[in-house]
Amino acid sequence: MARNAEKAMTALARFRQSQLEEGKVKERRPFLASKCHELPKAEKWRRQITGEISKKVAQIQNAGLGEFRIRDLNDEINKLLREKGHWEYRIKELGGPDYASISQKVLDHEGKEVPGNRGYKYFGAAKDLPGVRELFEKEPLPPPHKTWAELMKDIDADYYGYRDEDDGILEPLEQEHEKKVIAEAVEKWKMQREARLARGEEEEENIYAVYEEESAEEGGQEREGEDGQ
Repeated sequence: MARNAEKAMTALARFRQSQLEEGKVKERRPFLASKCHELPKAEKWRRQITGEISKKVAQIQNAGLGEFRIRDLNDEINKLLREKGHWEYRIKELGGPDYASISQKVLDHEGKEVPGNRGYKYFGAAKDLPGVRELFEKEPLPPPHKTWAELMKDIDADYYGYRDEDDGILEPLEQEHEKKVIAEAVEKWKMQREARLARGEEEEENIYAVYEEESAEEGGQEREGEDGQ
């Protein structure tokens, strides 16, 4: 049994080797970039990753894929971008060009640079997902703070109302309103006076009335005081 298994494995190994030599079986990309020790192959894997990124960026433009598929695609693109960075670093270690310093910015389908948050980037329809749209909305700028000189620049006599009566409109209106208020007060006093008289109450004494006898006595006292002085 062991002999048959060894023969089968040997036959399979020869078949796979022959397929590789003929180019019919695709070689799988190493999981770690550090496992690659040949510069041409490292360049090849980088180009392959770039192609995959381009395909997925084109797919994510379709907003009809659904929220979950769009999120998965966006995660896959970011994962490929990180993997592409590892291969670029490995290419530099193997003596190749420094793609990290000469690579172009990541652009979306509109030709604008793809913004991101701490390295994570959003592409296509992912930018319109709930919770993501708020990241791209810019807060309005606060109003500019005015200095004290700017605030006092437009303050004059008109601001304090010193010239309100110069136009000849306000004073007649005030006089008319004053007459109206006085007439209402007099009418109210008359009504209250008639009501008191109807109830038989005594009329209030006018404390401002000046009687002739009192005025004469006060005048005599004043003259006596002047003569004594």
